[in-house]
Amino acid sequence: MNHKQVEPLAGTGDFSMRLPPSRAGARLARELAAGWLRDRTAARGVVDDALQVVAELAANAALHGRVPGRDFLLVLRLTGTGRALRIEVGDTRAERVPASPPQPPADGSESGRGLLIVDALADRWGVDTGPVPRKTVWAELDLVPEHGRPGSGGPGGLLQGTEGKEEPLPTPPLPPHGRPHPVG
Repeated sequence: MNHKQVEPLAGTGDFSMRLPPSRAGARLARELAAGWLRDRTAARGVVDDALQVVAELAANAALHGRVPGRDFLLVLRLTGTGRALRIEVGDTRAERVPASPPQPPADGSESGRGLLIVDALADRWGVDTGPVPRKTVWAELDLVPEHGRPGSGGPGGLLQGTEGKEEPLPTPPLPPHGRPHPVG
């Protein structure tokens, strides 16, 4: 296998897994998402953002959506012919729907920032309810910049392999140890 060759993502399939509503289940959700994204030629920035969104949504499902004996569901899929990555986390606490837009926590609070992070990283997010007692919190990250849309510029996310043999952008070099990075 040539690791420089970009494979098309069409038909690669969605990922879904039921996980226990616990810290270990939330951590496993992030690890499984990392593996799924690693198998698709993904730019580092999109992967980092996607994994943070998965971590926040899975942690919320484990903490706020927990019902003993009922798992939460993680789904990853490409939408719009591979133009966006959709992350869905479903649980069985439909009566606990998060506020949109998310509200900042009280000063000094050690929690309550998860959906603020999702809101900052995702291009869109929301909540779908049903069938009872289910709710799904979802977030989408654009992979292909949309012309004229603020904030959607820059090199893409998951490479499609249809516009030539593009590679993800290289990671910038780290500054020498003990020196500040020139971009602060």
